Amino acid sequence: MENIHSKEGRKDEEREGYLKEAGDNYNPSNTASDYILPHLLNLYASRARAQDFEIYAPNATFEDPLMRAEGVKQIKSSFYSLGKVFSESRIVEYNVTEKEISPGNKEILIDNKQYYKFLGKDIHMISLIKLCTEGGKVVRHEDWYVYIAHQKYLLNL
Repeated sequence: MENIHSKEGRKDEEREGYLKEAGDNYNPSNTASDYILPHLLNLYASRARAQDFEIYAPNATFEDPLMRAEGVKQIKSSFYSLGKVFSESRIVEYNVTEKEISPGNKEILIDNKQYYKFLGKDIHMISLIKLCTEGGKVVRHEDWYVYIAHQKYLLNL
């Protein structure tokens, strides 16, 4: 009998190896969001690599209306589950605002539109992602979204 954990670990490694490195274009003179955003886009598109999770501090938290994850291991689990639940997922539009809270600590706000496909249905959401960073690492990741239903779908309820 095959060990489930090793099988899942291999699947995660394969999934992580799917894309070219998001941080390849990193330039230390760029803003924090310039470095973090490519990794975040990979996470939301269900094509994360191991290095995409390096944006998080070990004790980072992730929270959205449905769940809360504490630590990088739980955050990985949250994002790896996207590809298991949705046949497609991605951020389709975004606008980034970054401000320095104190030296080395920033708040990054990403006003965005997300797209998901679930059981053949298109799901569109408006979201505000808030990232708090300390020393260049994300310590808190919040995603507050609103589901936008198509009128046709609402009429079928």
